[in-house]
Amino acid sequence: MSRSYDRSAASTRPVKITANVNEYAEGSAMVEFGRTKVLCTATIEDTVAPWLKGKGQGWITAEYGMLPRSTHTRMKRERDKMSGRTHEIQRLVGRALRTVLDLKRIGERTIIVDCDVIQADGGTRTAAITGGYVALALAVKKLQTAQKWNESPLIDQVAAVSVGLKNGQVLVDLDYDEDSSCDVDMNFVMTGQGLFVEIQGTAEHKPFSKADMDNMTESATAAMRQLHQIQNETLGR
Repeated sequence: MSRSYDRSAASTRPVKITANVNEYAEGSAMVEFGRTKVLCTATIEDTVAPWLKGKGQGWITAEYGMLPRSTHTRMKRERDKMSGRTHEIQRLVGRALRTVLDLKRIGERTIIVDCDVIQADGGTRTAAITGGYVALALAVKKLQTAQKWNESPLIDQVAAVSVGLKNGQVLVDLDYDEDSSCDVDMNFVMTGQGLFVEIQGTAEHKPFSKADMDNMTESATAAMRQLHQIQNETLGR
């Protein structure tokens, strides 16, 4: 089976993360999975929502959006009403990032991670999580320095990748053409310790077996090790 970038079934597209692309944000990163490009920025605010005030802990929230010409035809901006897809993705990104930060350690602060899709070719949500973590880590490092904390509030790292099943073959990191034609489409979110944060899976055309699920999980786990390494290299670890 021919794939983009002449890659094997188990290989991701070329992945690149560029740190500190926005001079104003506390943390920022541009993440590229092949032709998919997402700008991630992290903002720290010294306040929390009313329901968290007085509880001595912070919060992470995420916002996700696609620019009008991030796709083949122009999309309308979501000004008045957010689509269900957008709402679901930004909640997913927020959940993923909250798992790797000690919210009590940062005090009553809110970190907002904005993920803006500049160009979409499949896997925008997984790219947003992978790049969003780098932006978050950079912002938290600045906060740690400013507060003179001995240890970072970050307790792990997190990344995500899509995996599909087409004609019985497992494919890692789906581009748009693969995503729209696969029999099964899954998204895996995992920490650096190899723990699952979330697994999203749907049989688009026909049901899949436990053996298929195990094979997709194994392929996702192998790809995740590479993504975690790229994150660490970007952060100078």
